[in-house]
Amino acid sequence: MRFAAVGICNTAIDAVLFVLLHDDLGIALANLVSTSAGMVFSFVVNGLFTFSAGRLTLRDALLFVASTGLVMWVAQPLLIHGWLWLLERGPEVTLGAMAADDVRLWGAKLASIACSLVLNFLAYRFVVWPHRPAAGTGPGTKPGTEPGTKPGTQ
Repeated sequence: MRFAAVGICNTAIDAVLFVLLHDDLGIALANLVSTSAGMVFSFVVNGLFTFSAGRLTLRDALLFVASTGLVMWVAQPLLIHGWLWLLERGPEVTLGAMAADDVRLWGAKLASIACSLVLNFLAYRFVVWPHRPAAGTGPGTKPGTEPGTKPGTQ
């Protein structure tokens, strides 16, 4: 639930900036700017709130930028173009004052964000902030030596 809440805010930052900038900057550069702004927000809030990192380290930042950058700067533009390609073959759809091209662009961006959210969650959970067992627990710990147990009892 925490990841979803952060994702909604991050998505709003990303999508609004992208739509505002894409005409002037093009899809790739607008996506770079919009996802970068969302990335800074996401790193801080996901690290401290979602995955309870306690503090953010340089290691966390490097892994976050590498994993998020791969998804947002490589996978997402490819996904946007792929979704646009698919949506251009569908029926002409308009929403009020929005032209069909705008509707398709929004649809492609939102569909690519949905794919990216899944990829990013997996990277954050298993690469950036993996669950680290407390000292004295986990693989390699002798039975009965976990914190809070008396030696010889289980």
